[in-house]
Amino acid sequence: MSAIERARTPDPRIPVSPQLALRVAIIGGMAMVMFSVIFFRLWYLQVLSGEKYVQQADANRVRDLPIAAPRGQILDRQGRSIVASVTTNAVQVIPSLLPAAVAEQVAAYRKRLYGAEAGFRVAQEKLQRYESEIKSGAGHADLAQRRELRRLQSAAQLPSVSVSPLPASAVAARRLFGRLGAVIKLSPRTIDERVVQGMTAVPYANVTVKTDAGLGPRTVLGERQSEFPGVTQQPVSIREYPFGDMAAQVLGHVDQVSPPELRLRAFHGVRQGTVVGQEGLEYYYDGYLRGVPGVQRIEVNAEGYPVPRVLAPTAPTAGRSLKLTLDLGLQRESEKALLQGIENARASGKPADAGAFVALDPLNGEVLAIGSYPTFDPNRFAKPLTPAEYKELVGSGSASGPLTDRAVNGAYPTGSTFKPITAMAALEAGVITPSEGLGAGSCISVSIEQFCNAGHVDFGAVGLVEALKVSSDTYFFEVGKRANARGALIQEMARRLGIGSTTGIDLPSEFTGVVPDSRWRKQQNAEELRCRQRRHVSSCGIVSEVRPWTVGDNMHLAVGQGDLLTSPLQLAVAYSTLANAYVDGGVGTVVTPHLGREIDEANGGLLQSLSFPPRRRVHLNYSDLGLVMEGIHEAASQPGGTSAAVWAGWDQAQHPVYGKTGTAQHEPLEDQSWYMAYIADPKRPIVIAVTVEQGGFGAETAAPIVRLMASQWFGKPLKFIGGSSKTF
Repeated sequence: MSAIERARTPDPRIPVSPQLALRVAIIGGMAMVMFSVIFFRLWYLQVLSGEKYVQQADANRVRDLPIAAPRGQILDRQGRSIVASVTTNAVQVIPSLLPAAVAEQVAAYRKRLYGAEAGFRVAQEKLQRYESEIKSGAGHADLAQRRELRRLQSAAQLPSVSVSPLPASAVAARRLFGRLGAVIKLSPRTIDERVVQGMTAVPYANVTVKTDAGLGPRTVLGERQSEFPGVTQQPVSIREYPFGDMAAQVLGHVDQVSPPELRLRAFHGVRQGTVVGQEGLEYYYDGYLRGVPGVQRIEVNAEGYPVPRVLAPTAPTAGRSLKLTLDLGLQRESEKALLQGIENARASGKPADAGAFVALDPLNGEVLAIGSYPTFDPNRFAKPLTPAEYKELVGSGSASGPLTDRAVNGAYPTGSTFKPITAMAALEAGVITPSEGLGAGSCISVSIEQFCNAGHVDFGAVGLVEALKVSSDTYFFEVGKRANARGALIQEMARRLGIGSTTGIDLPSEFTGVVPDSRWRKQQNAEELRCRQRRHVSSCGIVSEVRPWTVGDNMHLAVGQGDLLTSPLQLAVAYSTLANAYVDGGVGTVVTPHLGREIDEANGGLLQSLSFPPRRRVHLNYSDLGLVMEGIHEAASQPGGTSAAVWAGWDQAQHPVYGKTGTAQHEPLEDQSWYMAYIADPKRPIVIAVTVEQGGFGAETAAPIVRLMASQWFGKPLKFIGGSSKTF
């Protein structure tokens, strides 16, 4: 009998369709890929890149602070130091070791500061627009633009918000700041403000409350350290100008590089916080003087405060030294002479509010002395200047401040010191003959305009040598009238000798100069008309009136007036060209004036001699040049000469003086006093240019200053010998 099979239980599973199985397989595969990617990424981060990210994490805990490199010295031609870097002690406060009340002050200060940023944002936008304008132009900033950058940067600082006083309950902080203030000669309130502001700006760094504390505080703080918790001292290198305001505009000053300046070509690669040259030689030779800053590494915690761990610093490398052509003795006495001349002019009722001098070696262009008044003390820049203080130094509107180097950037008519240039042009072109008598009468008339001698003096009809000796304006007015019919003869001679173009001196900026002629007049007229049309005004002030070049313009130019503008430096170069041509048979060298002589290693060894080739050679008719030099020699040595009284008692045989006075008119202001001199010597010749704004006649103010400078150079008695107020 067959077994009866048990009936099978029905399978509850629903058969999977092929389509569903495919979808499950795809999803599973995708999940597997995603998990594989995640697993590989974790393995990559932990195994292959782990060390890299550990280093980055460590870097996030470390802050680098620059250690300023000692800048190289600036030396005079004899190797005497005139600018140095000195190491001093900066008193600092360690934020993490201060009482908690100070941190509460910082938090409150930050809150008020951020609430007052509306004006700050506007100033920042102005600064950014100005930076863009510079970049879209030449790509680098000249002196005026850099000054404007620093002014805008000063205005674009975080707004001025007062620091709330320490509460009465903050006994520990009050006592600490009181004790510290008594030692470093600062009020406790000032210390508190500097600490709060410093902690707000850079929370992870020590706050410097006084840069140059001195020996006394260093001893007290070192011996009684337990009484000043959180206070430390750090050696720092600061710039020192031991002679104060001497040659301040030429030497320049230093300051920390600003964020806008970091984007300029001159400071490419410089790190934030580096001290760099801002003007003068400090700026021009900054790459040599700056050195290489070191780095102090500080470890900070998650809140940004330093932790007590010592990280090895990178020591700075000192900058190289710059030896100059300046003679320290001549420089100091020249500055004294300028001040004495200004005081003498003021005593006689003249405003005499500014002046400048330049002394050159006419054979090679070495600047032996150079100065400008009013001046300033570069040591002031060791501490931050307020916007008002900086504005005072720069000046406003048409009034130039003490930062302006009038010897290099002054823009002046020259008065009669231009007459030797006019004479050379007229003689070489055959416009005049040396013996021809011109200039009779006290005035000459052209159309309805009169051209007169100063004081309406009548010198009579004189020849060239006599005209230079007595400085007859009417003679040179006639020369200018004749020359105008022959074109730009006077202008061409001025340009050949170095007027109307930059000299190439090793300074950040200099005035180009203006030698006016008919072409220049047309350009000025066109610019004035375009400006009027663009601005919809009746006058832009570029020219007083739109008119063509006239014979009167040329007559004014012939006596150094009208639209002629130049600097004492340019005029010194022109006289140097005449002087070295006179020595070399009529072959003149337009020298490149320069202050740098050599770059030395920090240990004193020579690194590089600086070379300044002459700009060009000019060939002058030696007979004509001899007559011109004879005229200005008689002006300084013969009775009746415009400056003969100033040089009374001078040994003309040993050191003959070729001097020319100048009195430039500035209606309605007082006349500007000028004097130019070349004093010959086989080994130590010198050309000196001096001008005093609103100083009166040339012989009255400027010429005595030149005599004092020449006396110092040649070792003669220093005595101020005033000239006549009636000679010009």
